Amino acid sequence: MAERFVFLTGHLARVRLEKQLTTLGQTDFEWSVIDIGVKVAALMTEEIIKRRLTLPDGASRVILPGRYRGDLERLSSHFDVHFVRGPDEIADLPAFLGRAGELPDLTRHDMRIFAEIVDAPMLSVAGLVARAQVLTAAGADVIDLGCLPETPFPLLEEAVRTLKGEGFSVSVDSANLDELKTGARAGADYLLSLNEETLPLAFDHPAVPVLIPSVPGDLDSLGRAIEAAQKAGISFIADAVLDPIHFGFAQSVGRFIEARRRWPDIELLMGTGNLTELTDADTSGITAVLAGLCSELAIRNVLVVHVSPHTVRTVEEHDIARRVLFAARQDGSLPRGYHPGLLQVHDRKPFVATGEDIDALADVVRDANFRIMTAEDGIHIFNSKGHVLATDAFELFPGLGVEADGAHAFYLGAELMKAEIAWRLGKRYVQDEPLTWGVAAPAPEVDRMRLAEAGHTLRAKKEGK
Repeated sequence: MAERFVFLTGHLARVRLEKQLTTLGQTDFEWSVIDIGVKVAALMTEEIIKRRLTLPDGASRVILPGRYRGDLERLSSHFDVHFVRGPDEIADLPAFLGRAGELPDLTRHDMRIFAEIVDAPMLSVAGLVARAQVLTAAGADVIDLGCLPETPFPLLEEAVRTLKGEGFSVSVDSANLDELKTGARAGADYLLSLNEETLPLAFDHPAVPVLIPSVPGDLDSLGRAIEAAQKAGISFIADAVLDPIHFGFAQSVGRFIEARRRWPDIELLMGTGNLTELTDADTSGITAVLAGLCSELAIRNVLVVHVSPHTVRTVEEHDIARRVLFAARQDGSLPRGYHPGLLQVHDRKPFVATGEDIDALADVVRDANFRIMTAEDGIHIFNSKGHVLATDAFELFPGLGVEADGAHAFYLGAELMKAEIAWRLGKRYVQDEPLTWGVAAPAPEVDRMRLAEAGHTLRAKKEGK
């Protein structure tokens, strides 16, 4: 027997919800829509639902608006039917229902992130611990202490011991053998980077070496280092070295492919900083592509660097990328629809309604509160007194009649400018909600168990009484 889904909504959204569900065509579930008797669906409460809802026979799941604030478990227990939160926007229902209402599992991954502190010798030990805490919170698994050429690092041993004592995994990244020896003696977990000539350093310590070619681009020399490590019976990770664009990038990608072909079972590492740091492009897309390459080649270690201000969220980007790519690979799927964290400037579905949908909604509004929405044709603002469309927020303001209401004018100005930014970039706009920027600017946590506070307009009206 097919499942029967019941969708709860309010007056203003019912027609659009039914239209969206109808566009699904034939489904493996039956559905019905119930208007719970409130104007705005997100304002329904647990008490209202318990008092007004009568479920049809055979209902197997009740889907509430994503912005519903209340305890789903209590509703499920009261009605003896499973209650779930749907997406915030009706336009996202097809994707939500395509996963049977279940969110993808992004708790798993198989990639280790080394996050380099490139100026480690310039920081105090306390400063290094503070930086390590930030990087770990962003998703780093290993704190990489980057040593600088011709720059003494007198606190290296103390830094490694202190970080280890604080529970961090630590790598020492240096071209100086003495610094690598110091890090190894202090208990570093990894040494970056050794080649066939310097590898014997790793034989005397438990630290795992990251191996690189002794001659740039020479996989044969990397192979000799690998063979020596295998003969010595030590663990290791190999890095074929990713080069910057126009300085060997394409050829270096080929090296990673060839390295995996030659050594199908060894651990590989890819340093992504030569692309993220040295390319003037938003790093989320670069990271997604490189993480995809790592996913296909089973490269389970990445070295991440943040020096340039435009790479400020690179660790967070690598963290969400590894989770999305792992989930998609497990599903045998394209990496789409799992998480919007890497969609920072544009959204896949920027508009939750068409111009026609907004026209229909505006026709049934009976109060003076301004609603602001965007569609492909521009920015819409409407209430019971009228409906205006423009592509420039400044064109809308003269007709709003709020010149004598400073607080209201400020609020509408801020919202309209936010709407224009979203419309021009192809981002989703929702009134009274912040724009979303993926992991580039994490949104504040929202308590879905409590009703949202009144918006600026309604609050101003109440305070004025």
